[in-house]
Order: sequence, then C-alpha cells, then structure tokens
Amino acid sequence: MKFERKDILGISELSVNEINLILETAESFLEISTREIKKVPTLRGKTVINLFFEASTRTRTSFEIAGKRLSADTINISASTSSVVKGETLIDTARNLEAMNPDVIVIRHSAAGAPHLLATLVKQSIINAGDGAHEHPTQALLDMMTIKEKKGKIAGLKIAIIGDITHSRVARSNIYGLTKMGAEVVLAGPSTMLPRDIEQMGVKAYTKLEDAIPDADVVMMLRIQLERQKQNIFPSLREYSQRYCLHSRNITLARKDAIVMHPGPINRGVEISPDIADDSSRSVILDQVNKGVAVRMALLYLLTGGNE
Repeated sequence: MKFERKDILGISELSVNEINLILETAESFLEISTREIKKVPTLRGKTVINLFFEASTRTRTSFEIAGKRLSADTINISASTSSVVKGETLIDTARNLEAMNPDVIVIRHSAAGAPHLLATLVKQSIINAGDGAHEHPTQALLDMMTIKEKKGKIAGLKIAIIGDITHSRVARSNIYGLTKMGAEVVLAGPSTMLPRDIEQMGVKAYTKLEDAIPDADVVMMLRIQLERQKQNIFPSLREYSQRYCLHSRNITLARKDAIVMHPGPINRGVEISPDIADDSSRSVILDQVNKGVAVRMALLYLLTGGNE
C-alpha cells in the first residue's frame, strides 16, 4: 500500500489500512534506536520544522530525535522565541516558513484546528502534534503500537480510559483509533469531565473508575488538563485522587495481565500511584515513550515519499 496523504491531522480521518501501514513502518524503525550509531541517511537533504506553541517534553523531543535519526535537518521553534511575541499571526508565521522551503512542519497549538488551517495554506506536509482539546494523532498511534506489541493485537481487547475525557486530545484520538481497530473502549471520569454525547463515538461511559476497569486488558490513565479548564470543575485534587487514582487495590479489578498506560506527564498520587507507575510487570509508560520516536520516524518517512 502506498501512503498518499499530504498531512497527518487526526486519527479520525485515517483508515484502518493507513493505521496498519504506519504501525508496520514504525516497527521497522525500532531497531535503529538500538544501534551504537543511531542514524540512517534516509531523509538526508530534507528539512523538518517543529513549531510548538505549547509546552512539551516527550512529543517535541521525540520529533527532533526522529528527524535527526533519519538525517533530516531539524529546526525547533517555540512561541516564546518566535515573532509571535512581536504580534505575528500564525498564518504569517506559516507563510514565512513556507518561503524557506522546508519539507514538513510539525505543529502543536492551543487552538483546535490550527494544523488543519495550515494544511490548507502551505504546500508542505503538516503533522498535528496536538491541537487544543481536539486531537493528538501521534500519541494515539504510539499507544496503539505499544498495545499491539504487549498484547499481540488490538481487536477484541477491553481498553479503559480514565480521567479528564472532556479536555483530553489524547482520549479523543485514542477513541477514534482503538474503536476503528476493533477494541471495546470504556471511559470513566467525573461527570463534569465527560462530554454529554461521548457515547455516540461508540464507547461506554461511567462516573466511577470501579465500573470501567473490571476485566480490562488495558487501563489508560489521563492527566487532569488544568490549563484547559476555564473553571474549577472538581472539588479538590485530594477528592479526585480518592475517586479516580489508579492504585494497587483497584487495579485488581482489571485482568491479571492488564497493562497500565499514561501519556505523560504523570501527576503521581493524583491519577496514578507511584507503585503502579513504576510496576515493571504492568506499567508500559516508558515503552510508550520509546515507541513515540519510531512512530514519528515512520510519519516523517511516509510523508516525504519514503514508501515510493
């Protein structure tokens, strides 16, 4: 199968075949990260710009590492060091970058739809690295890759996603991707953090963690998105922790071989207890980070015509 998309804007628009192609391509790149010299000349002469208007550790660093391991020239731009602080609009920023003839622009922005806007304005490939509370497609892809490696499949699994569903772009992208791949997805969170129409996306939703995780094959915890909440929608972190923190007592409701995931950053003791986060028999959080580099290498490769 040839990958024919110009941009990666969301999981919602990808087909099952496209998702499988991305994951298979990413698997072929895993080995490069284990070499003594972690570099191949695949994208030599290509230029990748990482344009981040929001804070990021894992996503931004893994995109930079992905580009460099493929020998692409990689440039990082953050809002605080760009002309945005001088009043330049996102559109003017994008058009100026386009004039420099890069090959791929990776963008993270607080406004939902920002990557989609850029995709209509510039000829370069756009990769959505997170747009507001809308989508985070590369996170969902690395999550699916991790699940597939650890469980051998995605179809037929029960996957529980717990926490701030309303404000989580990770949750939304994973719901799109995991349901497409045949998983049963259940959600749990405070009623103020659950969209009213969320079950129309083909999932079940509960307000108690204990109702969602029984017999789950995968338990995915989410961070509370305080930066996206316009008002305090839960009494306190202490109360949230008492009701929605994953710990050694409630994890026993899931399957004995269930894996625990978290997109990071982790708020220990709030969404997940330290003993669960660091449990090497269950936690695959660092495996997710590892897969992130391979997934982003695969996307850079496929979008620049590497599969021709």
